Amino acid sequence: MSDRPIDALDRAKGKKIYIKLKNGEEVTGILKALDLHLNLWVDEAEISNKTEGKVKMGTILVRGDTIVYASPVQV
Repeated sequence: MSDRPIDALDRAKGKKIYIKLKNGEEVTGILKALDLHLNLWVDEAEISNKTEGKVKMGTILVRGDTIVYASPVQV
């Protein structure tokens, strides 16, 4: 039986993840929790965009409907 994509994110709790958003921004941080709508709670979040560069945000909630893709970061 193959894993679902949400299972890969579930195993990444407590680890660094990379998130690409529909508006072109990129988020990196430590995944704390997620739900079935792919709403992601991220600690130590940094948001990168073309105009402001990297901005440290602390703890954020990323709504699942704004996500293009999310992936655990291999260190």
